[in-house]
Amino acid sequence: MRSITVTMSVTLDGVVQSPGRADEDTRGGFMHGGWGQGYWDGVMAREMGMGMSAPGDMLLGRRTWQDFVTAWGRASDGNPFSTHMNAATKYVVSRSLVDVDAWQNSVLLRGDAVETVTELKVESDRDLSIIGSASLVRTLHAAGLVDQYTLVIHPMTLGSGSRLFEGPAPRTGFQLTRSVTTTTGVIIARYARM
Repeated sequence: MRSITVTMSVTLDGVVQSPGRADEDTRGGFMHGGWGQGYWDGVMAREMGMGMSAPGDMLLGRRTWQDFVTAWGRASDGNPFSTHMNAATKYVVSRSLVDVDAWQNSVLLRGDAVETVTELKVESDRDLSIIGSASLVRTLHAAGLVDQYTLVIHPMTLGSGSRLFEGPAPRTGFQLTRSVTTTTGVIIARYARM
């Protein structure tokens, strides 16, 4: 059976919206986009590279997949992250997309997220990784389908924006399996479901 690992950049107050670019996700009038910029260092590169070095597939929500198509789908810069993203099988959970032909190795999962991902988990032993896709993560977490989190905790608060868990999340225990602090004060914490 596949496991699902979520990697999420998050602020101290739980904001996960738009860490990469100012225009990444401006829903709700969010004006702090790109807040994760300036924190990247060699430690973070090594830790994120470790996550991408393991064989496996990706699981993405519609919005994240559409954003990644633009950011990564046409990249041919030799960057190991670009190479990984383009080569990986990308399962896209969406009720509204007609097709996912815009990015190689993408597979559309139509219908209810919990049902389709539950089926996907049992059909193979190739693990699944989710980067971003907060709405999908909330849904899968509530259904008990998330096995691990890698939280990239940035030393800042924003006061507004979409948070990792909005509203009540079911009580779930996790065990810290690894933590590293970067030279910029980011804590990368890996948790496994108990």
